[in-house]
Amino acid sequence: MSVPHAKLPAWAEYGLIPLVNLAVAFLISGLVVLIVGESPLEAAYHMINGAFGRGEYIGFTLYYTTTFIFTGLAVAVAFHCGLFNIGGEGQAYIGGIGVALACLAFDRTLPWYLVFPIAVVGAAFFGAIWAMIPGWLQAKRGSHIVITTIMFNFIAASLMNYLLNKVFKPLGSMSLETRTFEAGGQLPKLDWLMSIFGLSVGSAPFNISFLLALVAAFGVWVLIWRTRLGYEMRTMGHSPEAARYAGIKEAKIIVIAMMISGGLAGMMALNPIMGEQFRMQLDFVQGAGFVGIAVALMGRSHPAGIIPAALLFGMLYQGGAEISFEMPSISRDMIVIIQGLVILFAGALEHMFRPAITRIVLGLSPKARDVAATKGA
Repeated sequence: MSVPHAKLPAWAEYGLIPLVNLAVAFLISGLVVLIVGESPLEAAYHMINGAFGRGEYIGFTLYYTTTFIFTGLAVAVAFHCGLFNIGGEGQAYIGGIGVALACLAFDRTLPWYLVFPIAVVGAAFFGAIWAMIPGWLQAKRGSHIVITTIMFNFIAASLMNYLLNKVFKPLGSMSLETRTFEAGGQLPKLDWLMSIFGLSVGSAPFNISFLLALVAAFGVWVLIWRTRLGYEMRTMGHSPEAARYAGIKEAKIIVIAMMISGGLAGMMALNPIMGEQFRMQLDFVQGAGFVGIAVALMGRSHPAGIIPAALLFGMLYQGGAEISFEMPSISRDMIVIIQGLVILFAGALEHMFRPAITRIVLGLSPKARDVAATKGA
């Protein structure tokens, strides 16, 4: 095996390469800030301070992080099965219907801790069913998963528009949203968690769905690396031919993987609907499904990498708002450019520095050289 494609140690594969890509992305972002006549160091200060400077800012950062953990996990599960699920946006929309139905039905009669599990099941079920259709089309009809999931995003957006306008909108209201949920449909904030560190969550919508996201991350790790189903999914992702030879039912695994992926994407809706808005509004997803792709790529489709990657994008969202406020010459569009550069180097150009890093790492590590030589033999 040639050195550029040799297997790297875990610390280099999951730590060094993402850090190098991230550093280059921020370096180029600094040049963009410099071009518009502002100080990159000052922008970096405002971003970090805006994301972590106060308890309230941290609360907002972790609120965004929660959303991106769900969508990142959704993309990662599909990745492991060799599927590129770009439909997280639409699956989150449809998952929101499950959340809204649970809250509208029980928010006036049940406490939040009973409505919450019902909403979790509803979100996961609706998201899974929506993702099952492209999975079935891929498995049974050969329709490319990328094409079908993209189209289903548009269908989901149109369906959401119709339902909010014709079904869920209260009589006499002009806004495309449901009624505001009562106490049973509102998730409590994690004030007690922040208070452990002497911080106050303030007005930030940092809520209990964050803990659910961490549980989901652990569940995905167990599923992918500690179960037979996860082994079959990884086998399918690495080599469909080997999976078929081993007797793994390809169509079944594809459909199940997409349903799990869609269920995780659907659960993202819990955070904004029950944790912040207390109603279902149009466009509540706000691009989180697409950010999940970058989160999964940066996190190497591993929950241990997805959580810090989601935190990074949470920092970019919250810190970017602070930069726009403190430095008016850097518009929100400039923040989107910075986020795009991170996505570019974490995703599309992920292998740009791999050959050089591989040569350096294998040159410094005799053990790594031996492993590479063994695998290349």
